[in-house]
Amino acid sequence: MANLCVVGLQWGDEGKGKLVDVLSKEYDVVVRYQGGGNAGHTVVVDGRKYVLHLVPSGILRPGCVCVIGNGVVVDPATLVEEIDGLKAQGVRVEENLLISDRAHMVLPYHKIIDKLADTEDGKPRIGTTGRGIGPCYSDKVSRQGIRIGELLDKAEFGKRLREALVQKNRVLTALYGAEPLAFEPLYNEFCGYADRLRPMIRDTVDVLNTYADQGKSILFEGAQAALLDIDYGTYPYATSSNTTTGGVATGAGLPPKSVGHVIGVAKAYTTRVGEGPFPTELQDDLGARLREHGGEFGATTGRPRRCGWFDAVSVRHSTRVCGADSIALTKLDVLGGMGRIRVCVAYRHGSEILKRFPSSCAVLRSVEPVYEEFEGWEEDISQARSVKTLPKAAKDYIRAIEERVGLPVSSIGVGSGREEIIRLPL
Repeated sequence: MANLCVVGLQWGDEGKGKLVDVLSKEYDVVVRYQGGGNAGHTVVVDGRKYVLHLVPSGILRPGCVCVIGNGVVVDPATLVEEIDGLKAQGVRVEENLLISDRAHMVLPYHKIIDKLADTEDGKPRIGTTGRGIGPCYSDKVSRQGIRIGELLDKAEFGKRLREALVQKNRVLTALYGAEPLAFEPLYNEFCGYADRLRPMIRDTVDVLNTYADQGKSILFEGAQAALLDIDYGTYPYATSSNTTTGGVATGAGLPPKSVGHVIGVAKAYTTRVGEGPFPTELQDDLGARLREHGGEFGATTGRPRRCGWFDAVSVRHSTRVCGADSIALTKLDVLGGMGRIRVCVAYRHGSEILKRFPSSCAVLRSVEPVYEEFEGWEEDISQARSVKTLPKAAKDYIRAIEERVGLPVSSIGVGSGREEIIRLPL
């Protein structure tokens, strides 16, 4: 079986976790290759809800090996809390989870700086989750980071932490007027995490390449989405990692040719959390209705998501940079009863019609979406398990998305449960 990458095509929250959970029964290994605790993958199995931030969504499949790759930034406090929460729900974690010794650690000063740096005159500049992701990646790139493998040598970790605190406390006190962090409590706290995580910390680059040599099938799970990619997203309103399929090789330690197939996940409408341009945003009763019907509140932050119509221009851009082979269309059921449904097929910028996704946020803020309208449907489609049982209007809408994005739809989500998905032969 060809290795598969599941990647988001919008601004995140498309339902990647649910799809990975469904597909993971067909794969030996599931790998998270980027992002951090700012991810929020929600999976519903037999009516029970699981929210995953760092642990790959394949953890709900007994016997599936789950790997947190070196491209992920790991907050040990969040990870330990997540492991304990899953265990309390009856999920076996430690036996099936591996953590890359090359993954960088999110430390408390990253989270403090994240929140302080994102505030300007009491208002958010970017709208980060405050989880310390950006500052941790900044330390990684500037070669000041501390990797999780260093927890295995407590003396070396103590030395690195003490050196880091000299610089970080200077930033906290002089630049932000915040209190400095004490070494001893922080050191003792993280030594406790070292004891908990030690059995799971491995050279996952070697592990994954060995699995590949043995012919084991690997499913790569992305966090966030292509429109939040640090290079190809709505910069600077983006995350701090490569969320596209390009992040697989650097974030997992396997060669690019290891990705054999790519499924891009997109909602049947569009949502966004935080600041940044959003051409099809609905700031009216329709937007509020989408938010309410779709349960559009962040799994990580609880923040209400901004909602709008499906944007074929941005999704087409994402499929190109990700090399997507097909689209998993989620939350189609939410559009039931919406009346006429719109799809953005181009942008009007002054006298110019744009059919490409602009790199400039200034341009993207000023565009006017060019819409095509489609008949809606009133039926509840959550019980549909095949395309033929969907209303004609729903089938027409799916076909319209395929034509305007230029890719086939390989699955359709009609509810939050594991079983509420229609998979199509390609």
